[in-house]
Amino acid sequence: MRKTQPLPLLLSLLVSLLCLYPSQGYTLNCGSSDHSSTLEVMHIYSPCSPFRPKKALSWEQTILDMAAKDEARLLFLSNLAVGRRSMVPIASGRQIIQSPTYIVRANFGTPAQPMFVAMDTSSDVAWVPCTGCVGCSSSVFNTAKSTTYKPVGCSAPQCKQVPNPTCGGAACSFNLTYGSATIAATVTQDTLALAQDPVPNYSFGCIKAAAGNPVPPQGLLGLGRGPMSLLSQTKSLYQSTFSYCLPDFRSTNFSGSLRLGPVSQPQRIKFTPLLTNPRRSSLYYVNMIGISVGRRQVTIPQSALGFNPTTGAGTVFDSGTVFTRLVQPAYIAVRDEFRRRVKAGPVSALGGFDTCYSQQVVSPKITFHFTGMNVTMPPENFLIHSTAGSITCLAMAGSPDNVNSVLNVIANMQQQNHRVLYDVPNSRLGVAREPCTR
Repeated sequence: MRKTQPLPLLLSLLVSLLCLYPSQGYTLNCGSSDHSSTLEVMHIYSPCSPFRPKKALSWEQTILDMAAKDEARLLFLSNLAVGRRSMVPIASGRQIIQSPTYIVRANFGTPAQPMFVAMDTSSDVAWVPCTGCVGCSSSVFNTAKSTTYKPVGCSAPQCKQVPNPTCGGAACSFNLTYGSATIAATVTQDTLALAQDPVPNYSFGCIKAAAGNPVPPQGLLGLGRGPMSLLSQTKSLYQSTFSYCLPDFRSTNFSGSLRLGPVSQPQRIKFTPLLTNPRRSSLYYVNMIGISVGRRQVTIPQSALGFNPTTGAGTVFDSGTVFTRLVQPAYIAVRDEFRRRVKAGPVSALGGFDTCYSQQVVSPKITFHFTGMNVTMPPENFLIHSTAGSITCLAMAGSPDNVNSVLNVIANMQQQNHRVLYDVPNSRLGVAREPCTR
């Protein structure tokens, strides 16, 4: 395999991948477009995002960080899948907020205090940094200014949903250790308002201290299926149904939508059944039965795709992973057929991508086959290009060598410009092509 010099490629690739700055002549409209039960979804690097770095990091470091955090995310999901006790439910926010991808506006308290929270379909608990948090940023929820704020007592059922609860006075508290970070928080309740929908007495984690890795300013909104998730706490309001449309990294406005409840969901959409892993019922498992490159379905061992709740094997949809990860036998089969079809000269590697070409390529479509549903992706969902068009990479990867993963993760780049509908009461997930712009 021919090696290329990483820095020039990474510089040009990231410009194309993230396209952080709006095109000349484009007028930004950064006012909230939340309405009814629909929230605006922004990419973290959107020109309207408050968490867009004021001073850009080196492009090389940015893309390498993205790749590294995707590996950490995969490790986190793999541990969740097998239900390891060291990986507790609320800790799921630790990975997504280290490298958030998509954020929405939420209002906490009375009167409302606006916060930006990361969407996470593989987490249950919502949590935000609160007043007086040691080690947090200046963007905190001021509990003293809310007339509806109250701590959750030790005897409350919510206290049993957090790891290792302790009681200091009457409040339910807990501590998390994740990697080099330690978080101390309390379980609290207050009004949560999403778009025009107030949700009184919403239970969430209020971070009081953080040590080790810094806690970024945004909070977390858990969209999993567990008892502390948004779906469970708003069951009467949203009937455990939601959908989102994630905007393309390369879009000039970076704006998609999160639609809560069954109203106004797409009618013409194909579904696949949701599967349940009793060890980690929050994850959205589906049955992927094959992958095609062009019109050819590649040969993949059934063991690489099969659902196994004991080992955690199978396929999940996840909003927090950037690039789709496949277990090695599945990835190698897809990659090799892609290379055979493209025939664009020598193949090189770039960071975590092992199939790059020093030119633009004509690519076949890639189709994920699920029980009852096929999702065919155009090249923009799985190819990334340098600004000058001199480098093209297949934006998927196999499970990294240091992660003993049996999990296939359908990530957010491959979900972009699709409406993904989570219909929990009917235990199904739907996908339909949709341009995700406002």
